[in-house]
Amino acid sequence: MTLSRRRFLCGAGSLFGAYAVTDALRLASAGTMPMAMPARMSAATLAAPKVPLVNPASLARFVDPLPVPPIARAAGRRAHPAYPGQMLPYYRMQMRAYNARLHRDLPPTPLWGYEGLSPGPTIEAMRGEPLLVEWINALPTQHFLPIDHTIHGAERSKPQVRTVAHVHGARSPAGSDGYPEDWFAPGHSALYHYPNAQDAATLWYHDHAMGITRLNIYAGLFGAFNVRDPEEQALGLPSGDCDLPLILCDRLIAQDGQLYYPVSDDPSAPWVMQCKGNLTLCNGKLFPHFEVEPRRYRLRLINVANSSFFDLSLSHDQPFQQIGSDQGLLSAPVERARIELYPAERADVVVDFSALAGQSMQLRHQGEGILEFRVRDRSRRDASVLPASLRPVTRIDPASAVRDRVLTLEEADDAGGNAMSMLLGGKHWSDPITENPHQHSIETWSFVNLTGDAHPIHLHLVRFQVIERRQFDLFAWNAHRTLKYTGPAQTPPPHEAGWKDTVRADPGMVTRIAMRFEGEPGRYVWHCHLLEHEDNEMMRPYQLLPAKG
Repeated sequence: MTLSRRRFLCGAGSLFGAYAVTDALRLASAGTMPMAMPARMSAATLAAPKVPLVNPASLARFVDPLPVPPIARAAGRRAHPAYPGQMLPYYRMQMRAYNARLHRDLPPTPLWGYEGLSPGPTIEAMRGEPLLVEWINALPTQHFLPIDHTIHGAERSKPQVRTVAHVHGARSPAGSDGYPEDWFAPGHSALYHYPNAQDAATLWYHDHAMGITRLNIYAGLFGAFNVRDPEEQALGLPSGDCDLPLILCDRLIAQDGQLYYPVSDDPSAPWVMQCKGNLTLCNGKLFPHFEVEPRRYRLRLINVANSSFFDLSLSHDQPFQQIGSDQGLLSAPVERARIELYPAERADVVVDFSALAGQSMQLRHQGEGILEFRVRDRSRRDASVLPASLRPVTRIDPASAVRDRVLTLEEADDAGGNAMSMLLGGKHWSDPITENPHQHSIETWSFVNLTGDAHPIHLHLVRFQVIERRQFDLFAWNAHRTLKYTGPAQTPPPHEAGWKDTVRADPGMVTRIAMRFEGEPGRYVWHCHLLEHEDNEMMRPYQLLPAKG
């Protein structure tokens, strides 16, 4: 049995199961500009699973405690040539295979994790205090998920297992940013340094190896990286064990406990354009519970899923008070009944449990409980506060930009309309670099989405601000490559008015962002954070040039 890429049915319970996910892939816009096509002339279609999958309805709810990732501890101090005369905290983060029970009623699942954990240990950093991390590949030499060797960067000539760590949202120098082609095989390591010259923010680290990022993250290679600073600490927000990461992803799991990654019906080309699961993991557990006190908590929500967005709400009509987004604090708290997080996006929220002593409350995704908070009867004194203002966010004036780059988001389809690869600006990864901003310059980038999907676009190194989203005339673009707007500019809502590093680019819209290119000159990347797209050409290098004299 095969399925078109336009319908993604996730199996559960039996061989294909009755648990179906609705259309995850909308029809792509017709008539995109001609572009170079890959050598393969037709795309494979989605194959039905050959193993029985876990039906979510079969699992008991809220029987396992929520794991809280441990805080990473420095293994010592070391010198680094970038910091003469200093001895920096030195961390060892070893990637290795292990088994974990994702739910009380499931067999152990083979996974990969940093320090044998998924999520890995949380790295804590202070602004302006650099640290070193040695990322060590101690994984097996054979991958346990299906590699597509027809994808650029994943050829058979390369080792099956390759890793390179990227701290998502970090202002890291190019040599420590996790460039996708700087991978290393088992038995090797890389020592990276992180200056942490940035405001307090919830970052995360993950694998970024060329052509297999989607597989390595699906296998479990991710964790949280928090930058703190005195200004944030002075606000009196919930802290200590009341400051909690909630790292979310979805998976398909076979009844024998194995991860199932969807494939096409062509064994020689197993890539599929999206991977959506029917089970939501929170900190590596299915439907866990967590005991809280009747007081305020800070929850750091992080979407590490391959392709899925999360539509989050709380039971009891309890609101979230969102205090931060990808790159740190908002100017003021924003009360929200629902929070949508696309892949790689973060939201820092404060939740007040003080009126729920002795009761329970659920964190829900699309109305279904994925985590139960159990509120104790008694509490320590709650000294935390929710200030009316948090941190000034000075808006970038788009008129100060030295350049506005117009960049398309495109699909390369076969004759049947099935996607073979996804492109940025009509370019492949190996094409010459076309984005080359100068250090300290301000630019605006306009993402013209010619596809039928929303794409979360991530730029390495920089933080940016969303200027607007605006509908445009697709036919005018296809005919003349000119932007003809068909509606008014939509300014970002308050929760998107802070600093971002990942932005949702909606279909049929031009999404415009502004940023100042701070950081060290060098070679970085920008890409779609739907991992299946990123691995199949929807990623481009950019070169940050030295500042103009």
